[in-house]
Amino acid sequence: MMNSLSKFRRGLVGALLLIGLGMQSGCIVQNSKGEIPGQGPIITNTIIRVTDTLVLPLDKVIYWGAHAAAAYLILDPWAPNWEIEQAAFPDSYYHFSLKMKRYYAGGAGEASAIFHRRAKDLMRQGGYDGYQVTEYSEGIQSSVLGSQRVSSGVIHLTRNAQ
Repeated sequence: MMNSLSKFRRGLVGALLLIGLGMQSGCIVQNSKGEIPGQGPIITNTIIRVTDTLVLPLDKVIYWGAHAAAAYLILDPWAPNWEIEQAAFPDSYYHFSLKMKRYYAGGAGEASAIFHRRAKDLMRQGGYDGYQVTEYSEGIQSSVLGSQRVSSGVIHLTRNAQ
């Protein structure tokens, strides 16, 4: 399920890529009547003087800025590497389903540690004394956009008999 922030990011990435491709190909913009408002580039030949010796053309700054923004939004370095879904079942059983980001920079071997960390959190929140892992598996889902690491498992929260 895609949240609204993900939809916004994908739309923004698409818009930035179109702007970057349009600037690179020298496209012509038309208004709603089909008229071309003016001949020439969308971005004029403006330069940015950073220092006395460093001068940058505005079109290159925008072009590379759009590419950097698109890469940042796709990789999203501040997003968590793993998404966890959990379902509660009777008799203190819980099912976890973990999915890793499709594009990542590290964290590929963390599934087991995250699984156990979430199990310990539930154990402490519920006042249980321990948990048992009844099922656990890791794998890779393949798709057109690339592979994605997945993991799932079931735990049983336990109390000490007094």
